[in-house]
Amino acid sequence: MKQSTYHELNPLVRLKELELLSPEFMMRMLKSEDLTEIETLFRGTIYGEYLTDDFYESFEAALRQAQADLITELVKMIPDPNVIWICTMRHTFHNLKALVKADLLDKNFDELYIYDGFYTLEQIKTAIRTGQASGLPDILLESIQEVREHFEESNSLQGIDIIFDRKYLYSQRKIAEQIDEPALLEEVISFIDFTNIVMTARGIKQKRKRNFMSTVLSSQGSIPKEELLDYVEVGLEQLTNYLRTTSYSEVIEPIIQNNTINLSQLERLGDDYLTSFYETAQTQAFGPLPVLALLNAKAIETKNLRLIITGKRVGLTEEQIRERMRETYAP
Repeated sequence: MKQSTYHELNPLVRLKELELLSPEFMMRMLKSEDLTEIETLFRGTIYGEYLTDDFYESFEAALRQAQADLITELVKMIPDPNVIWICTMRHTFHNLKALVKADLLDKNFDELYIYDGFYTLEQIKTAIRTGQASGLPDILLESIQEVREHFEESNSLQGIDIIFDRKYLYSQRKIAEQIDEPALLEEVISFIDFTNIVMTARGIKQKRKRNFMSTVLSSQGSIPKEELLDYVEVGLEQLTNYLRTTSYSEVIEPIIQNNTINLSQLERLGDDYLTSFYETAQTQAFGPLPVLALLNAKAIETKNLRLIITGKRVGLTEEQIRERMRETYAP
């Protein structure tokens, strides 16, 4: 990839960064005394134009539409569309999960579709019905076929999620390697590692067997899958001790309590760690890192806004919400 091809896109990225909500604004929302104040603040942001009169019925749609508009604008200019897709691929695989299940169960789950910037609702539904390309890459068609074969043999919906989740991580690694940006590949491998760690820890808590977890964990990370599997039927404390011997030792140390990793904080820690990869993007004028940093920041902002609004609505305390919030990327 020629980094000079990004010199026209990155000024737009810098402008879009100015639309990101500041940490100070997030704290104002977090400290709001009531839901009316939350709504007033939210309506004053760029998300306000997407809201209807019923705030709580439309704020989720507003978050999605604002993100979709940003993706649409960036896709038109990006030199390598895979740079966008590696960030929105989670939506693609979410759509596959929902729409394959809808097809198998003869249901309509169209409302669960999330825009990913590339593959329309009809494209995905056609590919699921016919098994033909319909504009989808081979890796997605192969995933659909594998899921269909699994369902015919086992009639298990749980297996659908497992297969698509594993294919998602495989696709992340493959696309990152194609983009050929070392920092991005490192980020993707770390994302896969954290995903595997979270799933292993959950498997231990749920008393899953090694054979089951072998179908769940990905082989695309830097931590060997077989080494994680060794701790599935042993215990969370032993897994924690093992993780202290890996390159993530210093990262996980703050959430270790009584020699055991705090599972409730693990996903947040992973998001914060991955966000730190994009700090170097602030000094780059060329290459894909700035646009990746913007998309990551937008995703984190969406998570935090959703957490604050829903948390306040269900009565969580300020401290309970704060400890779940992700760190924001500061341009």
